[in-house]
Amino acid sequence: MRPLALSIVIAACLAGCASIEPVAPWQKGQLAKPEMGFADDVAGAAYAEHVYSSREAVSGGTRVGGGGCGCN
Repeated sequence: MRPLALSIVIAACLAGCASIEPVAPWQKGQLAKPEMGFADDVAGAAYAEHVYSSREAVSGGTRVGGGGCGCN
């Protein structure tokens, strides 16, 4: 591919990223729906988390931020 054509393709790809707007507060409710999550099987993911916490003798830690210092 020619350098000019390559630079045009790269510029076109980067121009698409320049128009991204932040999510408005009233749109965040749509993104918080369960079907927008990464897990395909929500019940299976909850069961796997339960099994993991039972085997490791810990609870939580997958969704909670913080390092255990009490400053969450």
